[in-house]
Amino acid sequence: MQTYNPEKALLRARREFGEHGGVAPSISRSATFTVIEPGTMPEIFKGLKTPDKNGCFLYSRHFNPTVDVLSRYLAAIEDTEAAMCTASGMSAIACTLLQLCRSHDHIIASDTIYGGTYALMHDVLPDMKIQTTFVNITDIDAVERAMTPATRVIYTEAVGNPTLRIADLRTLADLAHEHQAVLVVDNTFSPIIVSPARLGADIVVHSLTKFINGASDAIAGVICGTKEFILRLMELHTGRVMLLGPTMDPRIAFDIIQRLPHLAIRMKEHSRRALAIAKHLEGMGLAVRYPGLPSHPQHQLMTDIMNKGFGHGGMLCLDCKTREKAEVLMGVLQNQEKFGLIAVSLGYFDTLLSCSGSSTSSEIPETDQQRMGLSPGLLRIAIGYTGDLKSRKAQITRALKQVGMV
Repeated sequence: MQTYNPEKALLRARREFGEHGGVAPSISRSATFTVIEPGTMPEIFKGLKTPDKNGCFLYSRHFNPTVDVLSRYLAAIEDTEAAMCTASGMSAIACTLLQLCRSHDHIIASDTIYGGTYALMHDVLPDMKIQTTFVNITDIDAVERAMTPATRVIYTEAVGNPTLRIADLRTLADLAHEHQAVLVVDNTFSPIIVSPARLGADIVVHSLTKFINGASDAIAGVICGTKEFILRLMELHTGRVMLLGPTMDPRIAFDIIQRLPHLAIRMKEHSRRALAIAKHLEGMGLAVRYPGLPSHPQHQLMTDIMNKGFGHGGMLCLDCKTREKAEVLMGVLQNQEKFGLIAVSLGYFDTLLSCSGSSTSSEIPETDQQRMGLSPGLLRIAIGYTGDLKSRKAQITRALKQVGMV
């Protein structure tokens, strides 16, 4: 278990005041920025002056003051040198991979990842002659066997979506670096809980839409890494974020900034309730999967890599065996018991329910779903923190009895 405290790192990074002395940073909505001397403009375009070199802003697709504040805060949380916020989690992933890879390069990826990421690697990147080999990321020998001279990236989720496999980030980082490759980690499921960069990851990406924002009212992403890599992403002639243009709106950045101070509190409560529900389900003899349970195959690994005091996360899975059974259970939980909402995404204050194989993982062929251990009836439950826990346990118990699962 790690002793790093991302909550304290965020507090150290917070130093902005509004332009009129407000306790919150100002929202800078300007699309373009002026320079005092005409000769400054060419220097900006040559990369000689940037916001951290003489404080020059150019255009909000390049850098924006409000978005920069959020980027710095997220870099502090992830303990990286720098960060760049984007318009979505998928844009963060796509720009990262396109910056790292060229035609005929190779990626090794976990075979249990978000369906959109899988589709990007499986269906889109091959059009650019970038190939991906999908492997069981917990099988280090399989990962090593997949390495080729063209491998540039090992890509994994810290906590796999939706099967909740835990990646051995230290070992994967060592393997990547031994082969001159880069370890990219999606930490969407475990912000604050796991700090991939401290375990050797080179780049950390998030869908900020989920736990970090926490209100299911914004689409956003972030790339955290070295200062050198972030500046490459924003380079005027070849930077993938700069040229593909997934710009974060400064108003979205401001909203997320306001929610960061209570991220740690939210994650602790998501974790506390998820563990309680998981123990309750396991006690009824159900096929539940949660990293905080000793029955989870990587329970000890998760305990070893996570930061002390924030729990094992807010995600659990219940295998209903068939899609039909999962859908019936979801219907009862939402429409009769008011236990949660049938919706994709996660990190909301209310519980969100989805059958992954036919929703967020539907881009993955059924044969591949079977190979990665994704049952057609796997119910992904993103545990919220509304209502009292005793009532929630009673609600899910009644629903399970009604559908004949207990």
